[in-house]
Amino acid sequence: MRFIGVVNTAIWLGAGIFFAAVVLPGIFSQAMNDEVFQQAANSPFYKYYSGGVAMVLFRRFFVLQYICGFIGLLHLCAEKLYLGRAFPRLGTSIVAGALGLSLFGGIWLQPRMERLRNTIYHGQNEEQKEMARHSFGMWHGVSQSMNIVVFVGLLIHITRVSRPPNDTIRYGTFTKFRG
Repeated sequence: MRFIGVVNTAIWLGAGIFFAAVVLPGIFSQAMNDEVFQQAANSPFYKYYSGGVAMVLFRRFFVLQYICGFIGLLHLCAEKLYLGRAFPRLGTSIVAGALGLSLFGGIWLQPRMERLRNTIYHGQNEEQKEMARHSFGMWHGVSQSMNIVVFVGLLIHITRVSRPPNDTIRYGTFTKFRG
């Protein structure tokens, strides 16, 4: 039972770190522009194309987040039913919170940021585009803060699910061998 919780949390956390630390910087890198988009570095199309690719990948990333979140909740329920334990407050709070933030990010925040991005590049006037840039920057900051909260929570959760039940050490405790 614990194995499922550890693997699910590792996939959830690992995918988030990989996406934030490898995929997104790669999409917005000069190497990606040179290889795929072939736009001048100061061209507005370079960021437009990169942002479009990122938006498509974000949609898929959020689906993975939902799946891992629901598996995490199912794992907690199975643990309660199978082992007869109460729901752990910390574990339940972390999984529910991370899933809630993922749902908020994917269902509400991401579409809003896509609309703002479209306004930035296709707005009718400069004032409208500048307001969209400002709002996009603010929501991007909110999104990054949410990601950090989810990462920290999942780090705590993976230590919780990988620990043996009742915080016992497999072969006894140190005080048992002190003589």
